[in-house]
Amino acid sequence: MVFSSIGFIFIFFPLFLFSYYKVPETYRNIVLFVGSLVFYLFGSYGHPEYIGLFVASIVLNYFFGLLLRIKKHTWVAVLGVGMNVLCLVLCKFVLHILPIGISFYTFQAISYLCDIRAGKCKAERSFLSFAVYLSMFPQLVAGPIVQYPSICEQIQKREYHFPGFVAGLQIFIIGLGSKVLLANSMGRLWKQLSAIGYESISTPLAWMGTIGYSFQIYFDFLGYSLMAIGLGRMLGFRLPKNFDSPYLSTSMTEFWRCWHMTLGKWFREYVYIPLGGNRKGTFLTYRNLLIVWMLTGMWHGSSLNFCLWGLLLFCLIAIEKAGLKRILDRFRLLGHLYMCLVIPLSWMVFAHTDIAQMKLLFTRLFGIENPAGVIFQGDYLKYGREYGIYLLLCALFVTRIPQYIWEKLRTTYIGQILLTGIFVASVYFLYQGLDNPFLYYQF
Repeated sequence: MVFSSIGFIFIFFPLFLFSYYKVPETYRNIVLFVGSLVFYLFGSYGHPEYIGLFVASIVLNYFFGLLLRIKKHTWVAVLGVGMNVLCLVLCKFVLHILPIGISFYTFQAISYLCDIRAGKCKAERSFLSFAVYLSMFPQLVAGPIVQYPSICEQIQKREYHFPGFVAGLQIFIIGLGSKVLLANSMGRLWKQLSAIGYESISTPLAWMGTIGYSFQIYFDFLGYSLMAIGLGRMLGFRLPKNFDSPYLSTSMTEFWRCWHMTLGKWFREYVYIPLGGNRKGTFLTYRNLLIVWMLTGMWHGSSLNFCLWGLLLFCLIAIEKAGLKRILDRFRLLGHLYMCLVIPLSWMVFAHTDIAQMKLLFTRLFGIENPAGVIFQGDYLKYGREYGIYLLLCALFVTRIPQYIWEKLRTTYIGQILLTGIFVASVYFLYQGLDNPFLYYQF
């Protein structure tokens, strides 16, 4: 089950919301936990072992937390973290199965145990409270990655008020529109190019598809994150922001401070800083960066392209750290032009598990060799007429201009009419079957 589905919008969530607010506040965590398990069960339909693994993770991490509460022995934390890492590695790299959300709830469990060991929080005595933390369905399967100290008080007691509910609903609708109207449109362009075959597309069309995929993955994940944050607000939670206009960055370093910020924060606090960060000299700083980016690549998948993608990001960030970033920060126009090139190219490494297809696409992007297939002259004009308006809208919505306009209109009738239009259009496209699964569900 996904947020951008007719079933979730008109069946699951209304029924859940009715139950959630119908019971006394004391019992709402029970409703949230049960509802989250039902949500996960529907999402992993046909794989009952996934729900078993998920429940086992909740139980085992709860008890490891209690052990750390009694005595903060390092071996307890190491054993608990090791258990989580081993489970993730076995699923991804040995068994080649991917229970939905395993990367996200495993990272939350690891951060929980590490924060107890570091004294940042106390282990949760209530099994229900801990289970809500790890299973809360708005952020269960694709984040944001929530650290326990930032949400423990909200689990115990949170504020419920109508303005907060309305704000959450608005955020949800904006996220729904980002996913259905923008990301899915770009997804159709990318799917059509893949179906044609890279050997049969022109260089302009190859670039159009590459840019389209870059927009797709951004609005896909941004849309999910906004919907998750909106759902959380409707339930009384404040989940962390996950994106901050990353496509306006002037360097890859800045980009990864603004993209999937909760994942970046997790690697910084639980890998980079414990390794020594940048405090132990230049060589170890670059070593630590290499470890972080290789792990980031592997977190996204077990295919070779993800390792290459992580290595590419390390090289770019290392070069920027060596002096390029100072130039890019000083000459921001140059920085934007630089990012217009490296962002889509880096996503092409990310997108292709088939290395041969990746190489073929790069030959089309740069016209290095003549492909064996037949190229239809003017193919980019055909697809430009079909998808040009969506590409322009995506280019507009990666800026802060729409956000600025929305803040002005948010409380006005015009703003409500716009939201209603976005919701109706999104539901219409979903009804027509024009939907794609969230890209980050596969990680």
